[in-house]
Amino acid sequence: QVQPVESGGGSVKAGGSLRLSCSVSGIELGSVCVGWFRQSPGKEREGVATTLYDTGGPAKYADSVNGRFTISRDRARNELYLQMSSLKPEDTGMYYCVATRPGIWPCALDASRFPFWGQGTQVTVSS
Repeated sequence: QVQPVESGGGSVKAGGSLRLSCSVSGIELGSVCVGWFRQSPGKEREGVATTLYDTGGPAKYADSVNGRFTISRDRARNELYLQMSSLKPEDTGMYYCVATRPGIWPCALDASRFPFWGQGTQVTVSS
């Protein structure tokens, strides 16, 4: 069973960058989608990015982050990453690493597809 564990959150000024990491040990072979969701106070949970773990693509992004965030993975290290650039105050929130069971395809930013969630890592962007 996959147990995602996130790291790399922190505080940054607007325009800055952060890279989140997630250990996805225990992931099964097959068509497993992995991704990132975020939750901000007073806002609905939002899917940020997702990709197929085996091949690394095609990636899907929320419109709000497209062009600024990049999802990637390192299968040798069993790690997933989210590179965040040109950060805005509205990117502030708790970021969660997620994974599906095998066979969930295509990957989509639908929380109901992801039964495995990490504890989250906080990202705070100040203006």
